Amino acid sequence: MPDSPSMGAYIESYHRSLDDPEGFWREAAGAIEWDVEPSQILDETSAPLYRWFPDGRLNTCVNAVDRHVAAGHGSRAAIIYDSPVTGTCERWTYDDLLEATSRFAGVLRNLGVNAGDRVVIYMPMIPQTVVAMLACARIGAVHSVVFGGFAPAELSARIDDAHPRIIVTASCGIEPTRIVEYKPLVDAAIEMSSHKPERVVVLQRPQATAGMGERDVDWDTAYASAPSVDAVSVAATDPLYILYTSGTTGKPKGIVRDNGGHAVAMAWSFRNVYGMNPGDVWWSASDVGWVVGHSYIVYAPLISGATTVLYEGKPVGTPDAGAFWRVIADHGVRAVFTAPTAIRAVKKEDPQAELLAGYDTSSLHSFFFAGERLDPDTYEWVTGHLGVPVIDNWWQTETGWPIASNLRGIEPMPIKPGSPTVPVPGYDLHILDLHHADVATGEQGDIAIKLPLPPGTLPTLWGDDDRYIGSYLTDHPGYYTSGDGGFVDEDGYVYVMGRTDDVINVAGHRLTTGSMEAVVARSCGARCAVSPPGATSPCRAPLRIPRSWTPCAKF
Repeated sequence: MPDSPSMGAYIESYHRSLDDPEGFWREAAGAIEWDVEPSQILDETSAPLYRWFPDGRLNTCVNAVDRHVAAGHGSRAAIIYDSPVTGTCERWTYDDLLEATSRFAGVLRNLGVNAGDRVVIYMPMIPQTVVAMLACARIGAVHSVVFGGFAPAELSARIDDAHPRIIVTASCGIEPTRIVEYKPLVDAAIEMSSHKPERVVVLQRPQATAGMGERDVDWDTAYASAPSVDAVSVAATDPLYILYTSGTTGKPKGIVRDNGGHAVAMAWSFRNVYGMNPGDVWWSASDVGWVVGHSYIVYAPLISGATTVLYEGKPVGTPDAGAFWRVIADHGVRAVFTAPTAIRAVKKEDPQAELLAGYDTSSLHSFFFAGERLDPDTYEWVTGHLGVPVIDNWWQTETGWPIASNLRGIEPMPIKPGSPTVPVPGYDLHILDLHHADVATGEQGDIAIKLPLPPGTLPTLWGDDDRYIGSYLTDHPGYYTSGDGGFVDEDGYVYVMGRTDDVINVAGHRLTTGSMEAVVARSCGARCAVSPPGATSPCRAPLRIPRSWTPCAKF
């Protein structure tokens, strides 16, 4: 793996994380407020099921909210809610978030929710969704956020696996061209489910009013009479949330995230991978229903004392192709994190970035991409027009934070288009052949991580250790198999070329989708778009901004 003398600070950090993982992560744990500081850092007694900080105790909500208020930062913006689809922009301070979270924790407690109980959250991109997540963490309940808009069958499968005591939802979600009523979808999912939640808490939104039944509880009514609840102390190894993987057949895989390792990884990665600091404004243009939303809309920014932009709507499409630039300018965003697909859609609507000229984006210092391979055309378009570092980073729902990236907080490195740069400290990355041996530099193979995985990654699947071992730890014994193929070049840069189950064998050669894309791009002399001709995407629908829209007050 990388050992270039030109990467001194990175090399030192990376090798220390592998040679002395307990010392490395003990030091990183100092960024977290513990009720009981861990004396043991890594528990290997049930390998390959490793656990981090097994005797430590903490509360994630306290680390994300309470401690910032106690430190005198209560007036700092925690959330900027920017919703062009409703004409709303709100600034939630850490004081506001503490009040709302402790009160909604009282709602959950009044409904009988206790530590260890599960709560399914099926909500749009609004501050109350973050409140519900943090309120669960506050009382030790385990939340499972399901992307608002999933069909009843998908929601039902998750209900039957998680067995939630209650569901928290809203009357509707709002898309650029339509209102999506959530409550009928929730009712249909419960009807299909074997497990029946006891209560459904419904936040009524003015755009659509949900019909209420016997099991239903009105959010506002319950909130008005709820007491504020103090945080409970939980074990570092207790689960914080379950997030189900999408796009698979059969029973969904419930990725478990623990409290202690997750909090440490969020704090460490936000500062060291993304170069963000307390008080910085950060915008992850994703959804809380996905892992990016959990890690980098909610937990990492708040645990770090930063300000996170919560955007309701799709920041692409006519007539609002300039929404990315407006949000950066209005809120002084220091870094953006999104998927290449979003920027390709912006580029399609405004190929010369003419709308960018109308906004002051001087606050921006980095633009991060993940979720799919960053094609050279998108990389060069953003780099050319914004003039800031454009950083790819590669990770998975299972890992919860980057496996490979350009570490802006440790040592910014030269950028190579097509590569998410180098392995992140904590990840002992290998490229393996079918015989579990390391391949030569530049040769393609399976990307695997030598065990143990670092803190913040999945310790198991919900209720199914055997499936976790069979799905991830069996193909290459002693390693976590990522399911992606790729190679490492002579400088130690990682190239992720595509899923290994998408490999085509031709005349003894293993061809990935990424390698074929690169060949086509070179052969035709153009930077080919990833989307096939005629492809359509709902994110390209017109965004209708209400006449009542006004920007947030400056702060």
